[in-house]
Parts: sequence; C-alpha cells; structure tokens
Amino acid sequence: MAFLQRLGWYLVGLSIGIVFLVFFLKKKSGEEGLEFCYFPNCRVLKDMRSKALVFDENLPEQFKDTVLITSFLTDGDVDFGKSDTEAEPCKVYIISHEVNGEDYQMQAENCSEQVVIKTMEKAL
Repeated sequence: MAFLQRLGWYLVGLSIGIVFLVFFLKKKSGEEGLEFCYFPNCRVLKDMRSKALVFDENLPEQFKDTVLITSFLTDGDVDFGKSDTEAEPCKVYIISHEVNGEDYQMQAENCSEQVVIKTMEKAL
C-alpha cells in the first residue's frame, strides 16, 4: 500500500473514533446534568443537595430562603476544621459562602434523610 492510501485509511479511522468520543463524552458532561465530584468539599455538598431541606425553628425568617440555601450548597466551602464529621446520628458541617459581598457561615446537620439548617450568621 502506498503511503497516501495508508494515510487516508488512518484519517478515516481517526475521524470515526473522534465522532464516537464526542458522542459518548457529551453524555457524561454537564449538559446532561451529571456531575463528577472527587474532592471532599464537592462530595459533601452534592450529598446535601440530594436531600430534603428542613429549617430549624430558631433560624431567623430572613434566612429561610431556599434560593439562598441552594447557593450555599452549590458554591459554598465546607470548613472541615470547624465541622463535626464524626457526630451521631447527624454530621454537623460549617459552610461559608459570600452573599452580596459579605461572608456568611451556615451550620447544617446532614442526617440520613434530610438536611437541617441550624444557624446562619456573618463570618468574623
């Protein structure tokens, strides 16, 4: 086989392979709603987003906003140093997030069936 024929067949196979890769990788990307979390912060927040939200009765009314809490559970940073990840039956996490230019901290209990939002306050 001449070099140009081998190059042609190589390019045909390469183009078919690229089409298959684009098709399969597109299904695994964010377009389909799948999210891959490998770091501890991402895994904790993803687990908390998958559960029902419950607000503590002592939480001020201004913080009982599901959009605000969802922003914490999407873009927040879990402070594992302040959190009690060994607590039973619910693990307690401190999540910090910036809202309207001010830093806030939220304390949430991650139980097996629900997430209880305990406190919300400005970070010091």
